[in-house]
Amino acid sequence: MGALLELLRERQTFVITSHARPDGDAIGSSLGMMHLLHAMGKQAVVALADPVPVAYDCLPGVQSIARALPEARPDAVVLLECDSVARTGYAAIPAGLTINIDHHLSGRRYADFNWIDPEACAVGAMVYDLARAAELEITPAMASCLYAAVLTDTGSFTYSSTNAATFALASDLMERGADANAIVQAVYLSHPVSRMRLLGTALDKLRLEETEHGECPVAWSSITLAEMQRAGACVEDCEGVVNYLIAIGGVRAAVLLREVAVGPAAAAGLAAATEQATQFRLSLRSKGALDVARVAEGFGGGGHRNASGCTLTGSLEGATQRIVEALRTACLATPATPAGVAAADPEQPATLLA
Repeated sequence: MGALLELLRERQTFVITSHARPDGDAIGSSLGMMHLLHAMGKQAVVALADPVPVAYDCLPGVQSIARALPEARPDAVVLLECDSVARTGYAAIPAGLTINIDHHLSGRRYADFNWIDPEACAVGAMVYDLARAAELEITPAMASCLYAAVLTDTGSFTYSSTNAATFALASDLMERGADANAIVQAVYLSHPVSRMRLLGTALDKLRLEETEHGECPVAWSSITLAEMQRAGACVEDCEGVVNYLIAIGGVRAAVLLREVAVGPAAAAGLAAATEQATQFRLSLRSKGALDVARVAEGFGGGGHRNASGCTLTGSLEGATQRIVEALRTACLATPATPAGVAAADPEQPATLLA
């Protein structure tokens, strides 16, 4: 961390970015990093290729987030929880120095400087550690942004990445001015009707694979572009749907397949084109020792042990068959943890994919 602080102190202008379709950790940690650099007397801007979901409009500094990269070449670009430049949604990121800060198990060392800590519950927690190491004042604005990052990337402190240190971090951020209640209200208790309608559609299509012993280890559902259009919904309304699938008792792995517009359909923002051109973005979740990151990596994706993602091309039926078979195989290869017995500690703890 000392080496990273030295790199930051030696430079003056920064651009901060994260992955496309930004979530709570991407947004919260990016804004937290911006506040940190401002506290160091640096010039720093946040640029995200995709729009910020309205749920995060409450975060201090969110109005300053740009969609386009600045024309002037910065001294450094800080990429947060992003496994490649391509994942940012930008074609290229010109900079004097690239800094990669990530906490995914599938994190890659692609930048000039790489800090990857899979034990961190969120990248927001890593930014917090950086601020403490720099002996900076964590202002209420910074605290609120980092609290949102930690809250969302731990599934409201329910995922296995949550431990005593996580609660200590959350407590310290609240003591420093994070408005926890306002963040919870905005992120979890202010959904549009379209999101509820879309959730109803996905749950109505829920399918479970039942084994000969009456077990249902795999659950899945899907959302098509036509269904999104009928509900008046947008992509961000699909967030969190997969968590309802993995919440079913006895289910060890779950997947939501979300149709993605490609080609002319993407330009129009409407329903899919031909079956051959159809793509599906998959959100994978699991419980215990079952590693869906390995499943996702088999399809060119990645993430955390219990939360990962990937993209498949083809028909809905074909994509579903491929991923359900892969999850079924993973279940068979990974013994279930008996009720009341803690799973053996993996090499790295699991956290929610950003």
